[in-house]
Amino acid sequence: MRALKIGLMAGLMLASAWSGAAFAEQVTLNFWVCWDPSQADGKAAPQEIAKFEAAHPDIKIKVQIISYDALHTKLVTAVAGGDAPDLSWGLIEWFGELNRMGALEDLTGDAANWPDKDKVYPNALAAVTANGKLMALPNYLGIRALLVHTELLKQAGVEPPKTWDELVAAAKKIQATTGKPGFGIAGRGVRAPQELLSFFAQNDVQIATPTADGKYKNTWASNPEELGRAAEVYTFYRRMVAEGTVPKQAAGWGWEEEDTNFAFGQYAMVVNGSWMGGRLTTNPKEMADVRVTAPPAGRKAATFFEVAPYYIFKGKHPKETWEFASFLMSKDYQTSVYRDRSPRSDVQGDEIWGKPFTALAPIGVGFPPVALGAITRDMEDSIGRVLLKNEDPKAVAEWLGKQVNKSLKQNGELGD
Repeated sequence: MRALKIGLMAGLMLASAWSGAAFAEQVTLNFWVCWDPSQADGKAAPQEIAKFEAAHPDIKIKVQIISYDALHTKLVTAVAGGDAPDLSWGLIEWFGELNRMGALEDLTGDAANWPDKDKVYPNALAAVTANGKLMALPNYLGIRALLVHTELLKQAGVEPPKTWDELVAAAKKIQATTGKPGFGIAGRGVRAPQELLSFFAQNDVQIATPTADGKYKNTWASNPEELGRAAEVYTFYRRMVAEGTVPKQAAGWGWEEEDTNFAFGQYAMVVNGSWMGGRLTTNPKEMADVRVTAPPAGRKAATFFEVAPYYIFKGKHPKETWEFASFLMSKDYQTSVYRDRSPRSDVQGDEIWGKPFTALAPIGVGFPPVALGAITRDMEDSIGRVLLKNEDPKAVAEWLGKQVNKSLKQNGELGD
């Protein structure tokens, strides 16, 4: 009996030691996100992550929700202090900067053995590739389309506009008939430079073009015609406010005001992403009449094509981080969380919030792969200079061109 007791005690001690060892080996991954817990993706993502944790008891995911407006500063500070998260949401505008800081994990080797790689749109992977190395993963696609409240357009007797002039004319009729503005823009925040880039592209303007030495340069100062087209974009911003196409307060709107006001039917049209489909949950009545089409064109058809990355940072748990990151890219996770804006070609969205957006991929444009922190801030400031300070559009275009080259020079990216 005594021998049996001793054996049982030894077994319990061994089990306890094993349990303690297993617990000690559990890895916690810090994951910084920007989802809205009240939206469909913000509700689905935690549920899917809980499934991952259940299937991987050795990995714990610690989620921290941070606004996009605060995330960039927090990431740069964390990287500089050697305390970056394991992985994080982010904007493509930060890709060049974080890569040059040496903060990102080279995922090329892991991706070479990743069976789902061929299911991801090649141009989405190309957007997070630098010097032939995969340095991030595409989280979701932010292709922009024209969203319209069809009831407001019907009351005004107008069709979705196909040109800038048609947009202004339609907005006037909508305002006169319904008392509501026809269009919305973001004058500040992370979305403002994205919208400005779209307008530039629609007027056949680039903020920086490749040079023969593999770098980039803004060429407006040496190309009067291009400078003129850039100035026309700022003139159009001023025209939209002056002629009531957009409400005057839109000069101070960020993405929150732009999205929320449209979701409540406070204005008729906006160029926005498929995430607005999530507003059907919170604003089912007001969003029921929304339909999607191509954005109005200037000189050419173009729209913003955003690849929102997952940034994987160098450090502590590369194996476990890749395991989790590849789970985030899986068909099951993407179908549950990003059905209408997935970077996977085998995840198809619905007839309103999926396919009309992906159909616009051929006319999508994005930022050049340079450090964009100062450039996007200057782009945002340029909108304020025109709409709030009433500065001359050509002078603002000249100023922005100089600021772009100044930033490129400071980062060693200015070409000849």
